[in-house]
Amino acid sequence: MALGIFPLISFLLLLPIWADAQTVGNVTVGASLSAHENSHPWVSPSGDFAFGFHQLSNNKNLFLLAIWYNKIPENTLVWYANGDSPAPRGSKLQLADRGFVLNSPQGELLWNSETRSGVVDSGIMDDSGNFKLLGGRSILWESFKDPADTVLPSQILDKGVALSSRQSETNFSKGRFQMVLQSDGDLVLATVNLPSKHVNDPYYKSGTAGDPNSSSPGFQLVFNESGYLFVSRENEERSVLTPTITGSAKDFYYRATLDFDGVFTLYSHPKASTGKIASWTALWSEPDNICTAATVGASSGVCGFNSICSLNAEKRPSCGCPRGYTLIDPSNQYGNCKPNFTQNCEQEAAPAEDLYEFEELTNVDWPLADYALLEPFTEDQCRESCLHDCMCAVAIFRLGDKCWKKKLPLSNGRLDPGLDGGKALLKVRKGGRPPFCPYFPNQETQKNKNKETLILALSALGGSVFLNFILISVTCLGFYCIYQKKHKPLPVNEVIVETNLRSFTYKELVDATNEFKEELGRGAFGIVYKGTLQMSYVTQVAVKRLINTLVQGYHDKDSRLK
Repeated sequence: MALGIFPLISFLLLLPIWADAQTVGNVTVGASLSAHENSHPWVSPSGDFAFGFHQLSNNKNLFLLAIWYNKIPENTLVWYANGDSPAPRGSKLQLADRGFVLNSPQGELLWNSETRSGVVDSGIMDDSGNFKLLGGRSILWESFKDPADTVLPSQILDKGVALSSRQSETNFSKGRFQMVLQSDGDLVLATVNLPSKHVNDPYYKSGTAGDPNSSSPGFQLVFNESGYLFVSRENEERSVLTPTITGSAKDFYYRATLDFDGVFTLYSHPKASTGKIASWTALWSEPDNICTAATVGASSGVCGFNSICSLNAEKRPSCGCPRGYTLIDPSNQYGNCKPNFTQNCEQEAAPAEDLYEFEELTNVDWPLADYALLEPFTEDQCRESCLHDCMCAVAIFRLGDKCWKKKLPLSNGRLDPGLDGGKALLKVRKGGRPPFCPYFPNQETQKNKNKETLILALSALGGSVFLNFILISVTCLGFYCIYQKKHKPLPVNEVIVETNLRSFTYKELVDATNEFKEELGRGAFGIVYKGTLQMSYVTQVAVKRLINTLVQGYHDKDSRLK
């Protein structure tokens, strides 16, 4: 008899553990979630949506409190609370009578639901993707009224309630783009000058503001259950934003997201698998071309400063640095670009014609960076003027006789086919490198180096006579450049210098020569070894190791010790 009861007792013991691990629908005051991989979310009755901790893909020790689609592989987030302050592992969310409270393991408040009045009785994760906190018969707080970057079917945004983009695909901090229904009834998209809250002029308007010919401005953005987005006017008229939706809401998930690149997009995803790997499909987006739509006077534009915006095959903005420029943060494609050289308004070491050349870019412009308009001007005159102007970073030649000169930083860069063949003449260093002098560390750096004196002769492998010739030539050039440096410094950006003849660390040379393994020859000054360097390409080099002076120094030291 005892053996027959045992399985039933085990089931009864396990049932409360399962119920506590994954709550469906209603959540009672006192319930909590912990931030770790095995934390079970609170799911909606249908199982379509889940509320809980989402582990960040780029940092496994940080978590977002979020709502996501629970039945598709991507687990796409539709709401998140603490994008600017991800929760460390072990953080705890608790539903208290004053609302949600999220604390770090050390007790620091990371986020709360800011319930303004009333006492919370319970919470519910409903099948529309909305989490509500209830008190009596009232809704005291809901995620639909505190959105992140996404709206869902049946969600309504009132005036002043904004969507904010994330900073990147994996960075959920507040980004540079915002969508809001303004007080005048117009739905707008605009850039924000982070880290401030300054909002620039809109790059998209719905055209639903009140005007003398219309006494009924927009007052709500509505995403109805059929997947249509529209601005509802005060007279109950609708200004529909999206095209006709063909898929039924019973068969497809819909969401509208202000993506991190500033494009507001309506997406659909099949609910049932058809054997193929399903994904989100873009049905509609605004603006059509964000690169040309967004021109901001007090900001960099869609991309960073000195960058160029262009549309890819999916009509999404892609940012890139022009030749002679590189990203300040290589991990942020949409960030600022810096020049790999420095223009000097003092006397240069060589004529401008020997230092600079122009990179021609068709239909490229950086509006609002002009400081001079020269007309009528020929293209040759435009080039010549920019070449000998130390303030000029780029000249735009258009309309047959107009020359706009622009200075750094360049803003609102874009590829615009509507420019009808206009040319951007971007001034860059010739060959992408400074002329004449290789890089020599300063004297202070040399004093701090206790490694053996090494000279690297970058040359094709050849006979020892040829190697010595190269060595002597480089040495002579070095002394000449040191002399020149004392009398006429040539400012050079370190990024460019790295592509030229330069000093190498002892470890770099040890690695390049496989610990000075293959000897090519000997001379009066030292031993030449074969090596391989991996720079922008793989090349074989010869490394001459000067040892005579060092050996003599060691002998002197030994004699003193004796």
